[in-house]
Amino acid sequence: MKAIVCSKYGSPETLRLIELEKPLPKRKELLIKVHASTVTAGDVRVRTFKSPALLWLPMRIVLGLSKPRKPVLGVELAGEVVAVGPEVEHFKQGDLVFALTGMHFGAHAEYACLHEDGMVWFKPANTTFEEAAAALYGGTTALYFLRKAGVQRGQKVLVYGASGTVGTFALQLAKHFGAEVDAVCSTANLEWVHSLGAGQVIDYTIEDFTTRGGRYDIIFDASGKLPKSGCKKALKPTGVYVTVAGQGMARVRIEDLQFLKDLMETGKIKSVIDRYYALEHTAEAHRYVEQGHKKGSVVIRVSQGSDY
Repeated sequence: MKAIVCSKYGSPETLRLIELEKPLPKRKELLIKVHASTVTAGDVRVRTFKSPALLWLPMRIVLGLSKPRKPVLGVELAGEVVAVGPEVEHFKQGDLVFALTGMHFGAHAEYACLHEDGMVWFKPANTTFEEAAAALYGGTTALYFLRKAGVQRGQKVLVYGASGTVGTFALQLAKHFGAEVDAVCSTANLEWVHSLGAGQVIDYTIEDFTTRGGRYDIIFDASGKLPKSGCKKALKPTGVYVTVAGQGMARVRIEDLQFLKDLMETGKIKSVIDRYYALEHTAEAHRYVEQGHKKGSVVIRVSQGSDY
């Protein structure tokens, strides 16, 4: 099978397209033909190994000292089950699924084996593989932090970095939970962020949202670039600040994937996709994501004809 491997920590040039042996599913595993994956900011952090000083050594031990222990990166995928292990109970050949691979990575390849009790579930019926893959990391991360903040109907929520992968889902999910949502993004993204359901959309390049006089129950820093000290005066006395900065991957339950599937099938949330790249152009996708200006998700089309 074709796969992109990260041979060492460094620039996008460390990513190479090679042939690997197709994996075989173990007794409780699914063999998935990957149709679509993504390149996230997390993939870029692993490839470059940019980690806070306090976490440098622990993360090196987990990820690999001189090079990634799991050289095939990618944490979200959508595809088709093409084989199952002898003890698999809940899935069968032909099922269309989407999944988070977590610290096992492996989504930037034509095939991946996942345990059936892992973060894998049936793909939303009304989405393409690309849309399904793009919903996982952003959707589950936004869901985790909104729940951590205790989001409730009638609250005022501000999403900072509302045009990114996490931000686009945070905005939509907060609206679904009944909150009144304002958003902060750049000039180029104002109109389409507003179309996702934001009330006020504030252009951070020309205005500081903290000077507008608004007070929020929740400020969600979905970009990891807004320190708490910078937004205290925009929080209500009982307001809550949450940020993705330094948090790693959110804790995810299978119920979260089921929840996102239901919301996508009923049209209450949708994936926002900035660009598509073929598997062999994954390094180029990394270069684009590394610039820090993507809108929503950057998708890797792993298999030809995957957009159905």
